[in-house]
Amino acid sequence: MRVPIELLSGLANCLLNDTVFEIVKGLMEIQHVTEKHLFQQRLQIINKHTLEIQNMIKNVPSPEQQELQKTILLSKHRDELKQTDMKLVIQLDQKVSDQQVTLEKAGVPGFFVTNKPIEVKVQMYLLDFILRLSKMDIPN
Repeated sequence: MRVPIELLSGLANCLLNDTVFEIVKGLMEIQHVTEKHLFQQRLQIINKHTLEIQNMIKNVPSPEQQELQKTILLSKHRDELKQTDMKLVIQLDQKVSDQQVTLEKAGVPGFFVTNKPIEVKVQMYLLDFILRLSKMDIPN
């Protein structure tokens, strides 16, 4: 897939000002914090599940009952983790949408709210390109 010359030209004009670089870096930092927070939420659920199984093993004397309870708990945990993961994905999707809105309002060509995989992928490539340019030492 080739990027249209109009998009590249508009992006080049937009990047003459450091503001877009700062916006992209800020969005990246916010995303990293969000991802860490969501990962911690997931870990808390997993730790809670581990504790539930340990408590069940302590409180259920017979090995047969333990196996039965463990099977029930594992099924419940799998469902709960799946629900949690779906909620986390929704939050990540919302973060992507927020970033798209921010970049669109900043006038960065190629950015608009979308959830189409190919358009999101193009936007990711554009962001990667902008980040690479921001790290380059460009003479004035």
